[in-house]
Amino acid sequence: MNIFKPIYTDKINCQDCYKCIRACPVKAIIAQNNIATINPETCVYCGECVRVCPSGAKKTRNDVEKAKLAIRKKKKTIVSLAPSYVAEFSETERLNLVSAIKALGFFGVSETAIGAQIVNYNLIEYLRNNNKKLIISIACPSINELIRIYYPNLISNMAPYLSPALSHAKYLKKIYGDETSVIFIGPCPAKKLEAEDSDLIDAALTFDNFRDWLEQEGINLNERIIGEPEDSFIPFESKEGKLYPYDGGMIKSLGYFFRQNDIETLSFSGLAVVKKAFDNLNDLRINKTVFIEALACEGGCVNGSRMTSNYSTLAKKIDVISNYENEIKYKSTTNFQTNDFNSVILNLLNEIYIRTQYSPKLLQAREVSEEEIDKALISIGKFSEKDELNCGGCGYESCKDLAKAISLGYAEQRMCVSYNRQLAAKKANALMKSLPAGAVIVDSELKIIECNYNFASLMGEDVRSVYEAKPGLEGANLKKIFPEWKLFQCVLETGEDLIEKEIKIDDHFFLTTIFTIEKNSIVGAVIRDITEPSTQKEQIVKKAKEVIKKNLSTVQKIAFLLGENAAETEVILNSIIESFSNSQNDRRF
Repeated sequence: MNIFKPIYTDKINCQDCYKCIRACPVKAIIAQNNIATINPETCVYCGECVRVCPSGAKKTRNDVEKAKLAIRKKKKTIVSLAPSYVAEFSETERLNLVSAIKALGFFGVSETAIGAQIVNYNLIEYLRNNNKKLIISIACPSINELIRIYYPNLISNMAPYLSPALSHAKYLKKIYGDETSVIFIGPCPAKKLEAEDSDLIDAALTFDNFRDWLEQEGINLNERIIGEPEDSFIPFESKEGKLYPYDGGMIKSLGYFFRQNDIETLSFSGLAVVKKAFDNLNDLRINKTVFIEALACEGGCVNGSRMTSNYSTLAKKIDVISNYENEIKYKSTTNFQTNDFNSVILNLLNEIYIRTQYSPKLLQAREVSEEEIDKALISIGKFSEKDELNCGGCGYESCKDLAKAISLGYAEQRMCVSYNRQLAAKKANALMKSLPAGAVIVDSELKIIECNYNFASLMGEDVRSVYEAKPGLEGANLKKIFPEWKLFQCVLETGEDLIEKEIKIDDHFFLTTIFTIEKNSIVGAVIRDITEPSTQKEQIVKKAKEVIKKNLSTVQKIAFLLGENAAETEVILNSIIESFSNSQNDRRF
């Protein structure tokens, strides 16, 4: 359990279900010894595994203590609040939210969307000077990690700027001083990784971290908080940067520029969708500039993995758009109106340098040979292509993907559902065949699911002949084979097992035990012919043991009673002797 990573596994609570593997778009999960852990080398920290984990074993690191430390040590600690707050706190008035954050000890609250607009202005200049090129947005840290790890050939296509969050942090330090501490609050675990890799953000809290902190401090967002005039966003409210949280929002915020310059725009959200868009782009030919907005979460940040609000995606998007379109009500603390924003940003562009260069993250994983994959396939019962079901039950897209993961030590054979079923069936068949007695399993319609050779032999020569032609007698009607089939019907209906009942069929006596496998659905039976000499001898020995056991029990009870009576007699006699002895001693004196 590496709690120092943005996402980690609580091994005690991991239930060995592999739901996280099925959900992970990049399969950054290592399954070993019944526990699924995060592979930090290949994880893009989208948080999907945390969202889907049914036992809560996948967790997001809580950086509240780091935020508290920053508040104690720095003169000014400012929150950079992700624009998706509109969807997260849809029932909370903005004044209440800002006042609540300041009540935790923060100097002020600023919108990360300001950083988005700084990125926009820089991006416009870049696009003007780069014709006929594919440009990919850098707003989403998970997408940035995806490209750096899995698509290094696309790094040159990434917009060469800091993300909106880092750009915003740099802007705040420029306005309020380099010693200002910035704490990001939003829906994204990957922002924790982004904060670690930069000295611009001291800590990144997810919305659930933030809500837990409010609860610890007893701050209720639903209660009216009487704030001062400065309880608004600092240094002012953002404008079109508010649109970033939903898929297509960044493109809409730059729509006027794209239309004027004939730039093609495409939006992709959801890591699986983005991966399909990025696959096999080596031979891509374009005759105009194409801008791609890529977001890891389906629908955008409004559906970030650590969003705690679960209402409609459509409603969330409408809330974000309405927040942008509504008249801005609050004045800034720097004595200018929000609509002066553009001129302020433009004046600072030359002073805030956000240009950067992204580099690939080279994986250390070794290459897996075809021979290793074939060996792993055989280990899960895949001897040819027709055996490869590619059902996805293990969490991987194909049997070969699972085999590759097994070869790398990232997965185990027992993760293959069909292999487990085949293995269980083989074990059950071997067990039934090895039973000296007859064994049969039937369904709710008294159709035979499986039986062994001894059962067929007990039922007569005709049944045995059929068995030899069709081993197991699957689908055969028990009513036509076993005259006392109503005993099976009774166990199916009641769910109560029938233990060692002796029944007579023709000249044979059978000792029959019928038991429930799945209540009211499947029952099994073990049947022995006690008229056979070997079975008779066994039964005689068993009966003799039972008689001896009962006799010993009776003898023990008699001995107990005799011992109890003897003890009582001894006590009475001793008391009489003692009384007589005392009376004789009294006469002497």
